Formats: sequence, C-alpha cells, structure tokens
Amino acid sequence: MKIVFATGNAHKLKEIQEIAKGSGIEFVLPAEGFNPVENGKTFEENSLIKAKEAARVSKLPALADDSGLCVEALNGAPGIHSARYAETAQARIDKLLKEIAPYDNRKAEFVCSMTLVDENGNLLHSTLGICKGEIARTQAGQGGFGYDPIFIVEGTNKTMAELSDSRKNEISHRGRALRKMLALLTR
Repeated sequence: MKIVFATGNAHKLKEIQEIAKGSGIEFVLPAEGFNPVENGKTFEENSLIKAKEAARVSKLPALADDSGLCVEALNGAPGIHSARYAETAQARIDKLLKEIAPYDNRKAEFVCSMTLVDENGNLLHSTLGICKGEIARTQAGQGGFGYDPIFIVEGTNKTMAELSDSRKNEISHRGRALRKMLALLTR
C-alpha cells in the first residue's frame, strides 16, 4: 500500500519509514505543489490540513503529522508554533532555554497528532502520541533534530538527541502516534 506522508522534512520521512518497516506500507513524499497553509489552532487541525492538501495534490491516501514541544512553565509554548519559534533550529533552542531560565518547573512533552485521509481528503483515522520529559539546562547529544538536544526523556537521564535512532523511535511522540495508526491500518 502506498501512502503519501505530508511533509517536506526529510528527517520526519526517514523516521516514519524506519518505524513502519515491515508493515507493507510504502510512505512517499507528496506531489509537486504541496504547500499547506497551517492555520489551525491545534496540532489536530494542522495535521488534517496537511493530510488533505497532500491527498489533493497527490491523488493518494495521505498521512500527516503535526507535532511540537509543549513546555508547562511557558503555558504550552512553543506548541503549534514549535517549528516557527525562531529562524533556525539553534535559534529555537536558544530562545526556549532563555525563556525557561527563570522557572524551576521544566516539565515538557512532545506531542504528535497524526491524521490519515483517503485520496479524496476524507478523514479515516487520527491518533495522538505523547512523550513526556523535561527541558535540560544545556544541550547534549548529536542525534535527532529540532529540540531533541534539550529534551530529557522521562525515566532517563538522556536527551532525545543522546538516544540511538531505534530507541528514539520506540519512545518518541511520533513513534507512538504512528504505531497506533499502523495498528488501525493493519487490523
């Protein structure tokens, strides 16, 4: 089965393909012209917007995720604005570390909403994956991307960026949401 994965992010596509290995599902990038306007107010709304746009341009079933980092002390920020919190990945990390500096509460969670639509954009399934942790005081690790170097995974003393790819895929928000989706697709 071929499903369009609604992203332009090569890291996300690689993660999805790795997690779905052996499922019989081939994830491909959207057709040219994929340019969703993410104007939803929640991860779920943005995920649906992206899935519908990918299905429209590709004429195939489409899976989309919208994900981000929600920091308790910052009232859930950066949240749905995680990817647009600052100009570059390093600038986003620096901004977050600066904003959380005055707080003792460093609890945070990565959230991933996944949405699957058919080739006509009709909603088939949606899932949610959450990975709890806290924000580190300094960056650590070379793996992953985004906020991974400052997100200490609950139950470990390691940032997401210090974990192996296979371990990250087991416990990440995206991995959890995708495994729920694969269970719906393969039952």
